[in-house]
Amino acid sequence: MKNNTIFLKVIQFLLFVSFIIWLGGYISRHMVIYQLFEPEGLVLRPNYNLENLNVVWNTISPLLVSNLVSFPLFILFYLSYLFFSKINLKKEGWLFISTIVILITAPFEIYLLIKDYEIVRLIYSSVSNSEKILNLIRERINILSSFSLIEIFSYLAIVFLTILKPLSKTDEIKREGT
Repeated sequence: MKNNTIFLKVIQFLLFVSFIIWLGGYISRHMVIYQLFEPEGLVLRPNYNLENLNVVWNTISPLLVSNLVSFPLFILFYLSYLFFSKINLKKEGWLFISTIVILITAPFEIYLLIKDYEIVRLIYSSVSNSEKILNLIRERINILSSFSLIEIFSYLAIVFLTILKPLSKTDEIKREGT
């Protein structure tokens, strides 16, 4: 990371901002959505009914929209950072592991973002159908049930890898006398 130009620093800043917004929104969205349901099964809590869910949908829609925007930006800035920084992944093991985690989880997250887009489209349509939105949310939860937790912990591990930077190879130390 010797070639830290202003351009690269801007990309790095935008990468961190988009990552923080995405991960924070991702965790917040799951906390809010899971509060709609009983602990066992995906049964709607008694204090919610189909008539008052429109208020809930309008409340959680900014979380969905922020994730729809921030995750693609995060991927774009991450790939830009890898390209422009010209970091050797063989020497930076922490970045290699982070890249592998991002590349493995990205297709699944993109699939879930497509489901989120359908939900947002229904929320902002002129005729909001609460039952259909609720079914889409249930379907989204059921499709990749534990993937969300795995993804959250994987991305939190990336934060620690970025801070601690383990598995970094330094240049070979010149031996004395040579």
